[in-house]
Amino acid sequence: MTAFPVTLYSADMVLPVTAPPILDGAIAVRGERILHVGERVWVERALAERGIEVTHVRWPGVLMPGLVNAHTHLQYTGMGVVGQGRYDGFEDWVKGFNPVYALGHDWSADSARGARLMIEAGTTAAADVVTDPSAAHALHDAGMHGIAYWEVLDWTNEQWLDGGRTAVEAALDSLPSRPGTGLSPHAPYSLEIVPLLEIPDIVRERGSRIHIHLGESGIEREFAHEHAEPWHTAGLGSLRELRQAGFGTSATDYVDHLGVLGPDCHVAHGVYMSDRDRAILRARGTTVALCPRSNAVIGLDAPPVAAYLREGSPIAVGTDSLSSSPSLDPMADVAELMRIARSQGYSNDDLAERLLRAATLGGAHAMGLDDGPERSGYLAVGAIANLAFFDTPVTGITETLTTLAESGEGRAAATVIDGRVRAATAGFTAQTGVAAS
Repeated sequence: MTAFPVTLYSADMVLPVTAPPILDGAIAVRGERILHVGERVWVERALAERGIEVTHVRWPGVLMPGLVNAHTHLQYTGMGVVGQGRYDGFEDWVKGFNPVYALGHDWSADSARGARLMIEAGTTAAADVVTDPSAAHALHDAGMHGIAYWEVLDWTNEQWLDGGRTAVEAALDSLPSRPGTGLSPHAPYSLEIVPLLEIPDIVRERGSRIHIHLGESGIEREFAHEHAEPWHTAGLGSLRELRQAGFGTSATDYVDHLGVLGPDCHVAHGVYMSDRDRAILRARGTTVALCPRSNAVIGLDAPPVAAYLREGSPIAVGTDSLSSSPSLDPMADVAELMRIARSQGYSNDDLAERLLRAATLGGAHAMGLDDGPERSGYLAVGAIANLAFFDTPVTGITETLTTLAESGEGRAAATVIDGRVRAATAGFTAQTGVAAS
């Protein structure tokens, strides 16, 4: 007798991510964990040989790991009016954002609605950047995986030393311990040097994580300069002072010297990244969460997707928030990344598979969720059963992966978190008899 009932989920194609796609595949789930993964006939036989009775749920489409939204701000879900505009750069977008932000919002309700929208889109984990305390419980209350990152911005060196660090530490400690916590220093240009130096220490002392916007604004680009001495020997107090002194050092090099980057840090956007910047990220084991639809709304350039892929840089996928993006569906960003990569000359046959990996395991890896007892982002024995079913016809492996990557937006049929069906379309329920609980 088993402690938990076993459900056998089979599909026309199962995408484990860490193993080849499986036509007529299946996974067995017991409690919140995956028990078996493989061809349906083999999994059925293995369970029968062990005398395990199962409930069989059959889906005529694709079964894959739950999506991981590696960069979002759920509390801005009620600010869709901003995201419906088009802007001429980050500063122009800020002018549209600030008045709407100042109107006053029910951040708790808005973030809860955002979490629900993510689950309905097949998302099971997220990196949620929180600016207001009432939004901090969204992932916890929704029963999702991921990390709530307390956003830190607009601290000068003097303010930080005069109580700023204490306030930020208190905010971090007030976040729900589950699913996970971290700090998000907003950007290199919105904080002076002392907080950027000390935030990594605060996080690492607690075994937590870091997430920073990087390469999102043109001010962060590297440019030529005539200084012979390194910038960090010049006694400068901020990136702004560095620019005023004529240093052309990139923001990526700047935060690297301050100890921000590392395998416990991932960055958002990564648009304005030189070859050297991207090499720094790879050397530090730092993942970049690409948010191309948000970049387009704000009026930024497209990220160098083809370069990231060719160079083997670790990438993930994020939606950003509804204040700069049309939806919270990462599959829409996967489709945009497909388009951008092709336009930049990437023509390898592995494009769809690599971007689907970025939207699952890539995001889990960015937050350290791909290892240990709570590992997820892929389908393997012992991993947490976070699953997404897509209403995508299976016509062969390569063709199906391409179709899913190009047109998966809005096609999530069901989402399973911790082994429990949390969202299901009427079509999924009619086909399988399983409804969301």
